[in-house]
Amino acid sequence: MIVGLLALLCWHGAAQAQLVAKAGGLRPAQLALVINDDEPNSVEIGEYYRQARNLPAENVVHVRIPNRPRKLDAEQFRQLKEQIDARLGPHIEAVLMVWTAPYAVECNAITAAYTMGFDAEVCATPCGPAKPNLYFNNTSSDPQGEHGMRLSMLLPTDSVAAAKALIGRGVSAGFSTPAANAWYLTTSESARNSRAPFFPRAGVVAARKLTVKRLSADFIENEKDIMIYQTGMARVARLETLQFLPGALADSLTSFGGDLYGTGQMSSLRWLEAGATASYGTVSEPCNYWQKFPQPTVLLSHYLRGVTAIEAYWRSVAWPAQGVFIGEPLAAPYRR
Repeated sequence: MIVGLLALLCWHGAAQAQLVAKAGGLRPAQLALVINDDEPNSVEIGEYYRQARNLPAENVVHVRIPNRPRKLDAEQFRQLKEQIDARLGPHIEAVLMVWTAPYAVECNAITAAYTMGFDAEVCATPCGPAKPNLYFNNTSSDPQGEHGMRLSMLLPTDSVAAAKALIGRGVSAGFSTPAANAWYLTTSESARNSRAPFFPRAGVVAARKLTVKRLSADFIENEKDIMIYQTGMARVARLETLQFLPGALADSLTSFGGDLYGTGQMSSLRWLEAGATASYGTVSEPCNYWQKFPQPTVLLSHYLRGVTAIEAYWRSVAWPAQGVFIGEPLAAPYRR
């Protein structure tokens, strides 16, 4: 499978022709919005998002999660999921939870627990393999119907202004196809370079006006027109000097990026604050299995075909039990 992926990302001849194939992709009517009525920011941002994306009112689910806990136990999560699912029709393919916390269910990420079911075994051996993702590198436009999976993502709510800006970036992505750059960094933190062998080859994807850049460095600075930034660092420097395009995806292979309120390593929230539109990070120690992080060639190839951020990210992680997806799910800068 990997050999085929690498061949696809050579970006010559037939490979580029595949990118212009007509893509389906998630639509607003297929997305459910889950609002925490115990959090005023969730209520305000949720309604703002519903209007911005013109979601049907019946797609909105209201729940109550007091005190914004970082983590739920398995029973608390079971009750929450049952409450959400009871309100969803068969046409719903994805769920956006409008809150920053809770973001974990014991050692699982809440998005993985919702989409694939809580995986108790990975908590016993967090540095072992996890449940495989049936949607990995999959082109299905019906994960619910074909695999019993409703994709899920968190929309952070710590700042109403920042959330509205994030939503604005997602909505504006796709109005035009800008010249963009995709950055892939092999860093000095060698244990965090496990997915570097899967970085796409440097070059130009002419059909998408995208330049793929590979670099051996710990960071980039003063760069603009960024659509993808994938690296491996516990903390990524100089983010404040960068300019991300609407719809940009960015993440780092490190142990606790998904511990959104943690301080031991850089939270994935920092990517969104810097201007990215979606990101990913693990909530518990995953060790450095590349399968537990977005696989670069898979992520890029699907995103360039025109699917949404939530679809591209979910298709790119082979074992996502410990990883939380955050951002604006419907961003699709290459959809036509």
